[in-house]
Amino acid sequence: MDVVSMTACWMAAIRARETARPDPLFRDQLAEPLAGPEGFELMARMDVDLPDNPTIPIRTRFFDDALLRALADGQVRQVVLLAAGMDARAFRLDLPVVYEVDRPALLELKDARLAAASAEPRCRRVTVGADLTDQWAELVVQAGFDAAEPSAFLAEGLLGYLEDPDVHRFLDAVDLLGAAGSTLLADVSGRSAIDAPYMAFWSQRLADNGIAGARYGTDDPEGLFAAHGWDATVYEYGDEEANFGRWPYPQVPRDDPTLPHNYLIVARR
Repeated sequence: MDVVSMTACWMAAIRARETARPDPLFRDQLAEPLAGPEGFELMARMDVDLPDNPTIPIRTRFFDDALLRALADGQVRQVVLLAAGMDARAFRLDLPVVYEVDRPALLELKDARLAAASAEPRCRRVTVGADLTDQWAELVVQAGFDAAEPSAFLAEGLLGYLEDPDVHRFLDAVDLLGAAGSTLLADVSGRSAIDAPYMAFWSQRLADNGIAGARYGTDDPEGLFAAHGWDATVYEYGDEEANFGRWPYPQVPRDDPTLPHNYLIVARR
């Protein structure tokens, strides 16, 4: 299994663990079969000697809520999940048509596991096999996406794994698809969360397990998105909107570059 698929299975295992809690931030009943044994084995290795980390559950719930708000007035009737991985939102949320974009091999693995689980989506679900560093936007249009209509785009856990030029090419492609009234949801780390010496331990653990670490980070996500035509509102874990009673750490001052920053972005056009 390639590194992208392994990472997707790992994230699904974390969502399955959250679903099994007595007080879950969301319920994803397909997370367990989508994770497969590989996902749970990797999660166990990554968690050794580390405290509970609520980042992924909070991120998932944050984007669930932001996505449903974007759809609330009925104007947005298309959702595009970019780097969809083992995301099961098409099966657990009330959404319009959903386009899931990811590498073909990963989507094939996902569909096989969904079929084995007899899963049925709650909306029309269209898969688009594509490399998000390549010409993916035209493939989404060919699959039936209407670039003249407002849409909601979700790029969860993607930008950090791209190289700097690929981040800008990716946002340029979203720009081509994002009509007025669209929403773009994404997350990205600040540079200190990638480069700081205290992150070396985590980087080494990722490498030891064959998982790619983050490449891209910015401490000006507002400027990044504005350069591509989006008005971004930025949150950090621990903010009132990204807490849900589960974030155990003090909030990090935005103007302190020596501390790790991780940004959750809601951008509108």
